[in-house]
Amino acid sequence: MDFIEANGVGLRYDLAGDGAKTLVLVHEMGGSLDSWDEVLPTLSVGQRVLRYDTRGAGQSEKVRGVLSLDTMVDDLAALLDALGINGPVALAGCAVGAAIAIHFAARFPDRAAALIVTSPATGLVGERRAAGLQRADTVERDGMRAVVEASLAASYPPVLRGDEARYRAFRARWLGNDPGSFAAINRMIANAEMDGDFARLRCLTLVIAGTHDGLRPPEAVERIASAIPGARYRVIETGHFMAIQTPQAVADAFAAFLAEVRN
Repeated sequence: MDFIEANGVGLRYDLAGDGAKTLVLVHEMGGSLDSWDEVLPTLSVGQRVLRYDTRGAGQSEKVRGVLSLDTMVDDLAALLDALGINGPVALAGCAVGAAIAIHFAARFPDRAAALIVTSPATGLVGERRAAGLQRADTVERDGMRAVVEASLAASYPPVLRGDEARYRAFRARWLGNDPGSFAAINRMIANAEMDGDFARLRCLTLVIAGTHDGLRPPEAVERIASAIPGARYRVIETGHFMAIQTPQAVADAFAAFLAEVRN
């Protein structure tokens, strides 16, 4: 692990593996680069893997005020520049991380070689948007514990809690989020309008849904896949935080797709 200032923000990052190609992993809202710990051994074979705590998350600099997807993408572009990673990279993101990866690939098509998105959180509409904004207000006022039960009931349901130690560790880490930053990221996604990004994607894309994802169920994820030119779509028996809940299935799916599209 290391730290760097890029685009005016302090970021924690990890660059592992070795090879000519690079895969960038962008974690979910409420997560950190540690969310990818158990997929890293598979994915770092024969390539470099860059993970980082996004602005406001993990041990990166926290956020106050309004945050935008453009800022998040500028952070990633500046991090790649600072690390001397100038060629096209593959990007994989979970939920909000997927939104960041999509927006990066839409804005910088020459820098995106391939794209993998799991449970993409690309905005909220209607009652879901109102509920998302209310949740942000609650977290900012009362802290993460005020929403943990309702949030994890949908994203980490009982059917996926067979490994109790894994779930308890995840829950404890999730509770450690900075409430102000979490609220800002929540509002960023609630207000996001990404339909225009989908049609602009030029790289090969894999979209993955989880059968037990109550936040972004397969039917919602499939609609996003259908809006991306040439995107592949698949469903895995997992939940919203699939790299944590079923890491080997996720690592295998990522590795198989990347091996195919890079050859």
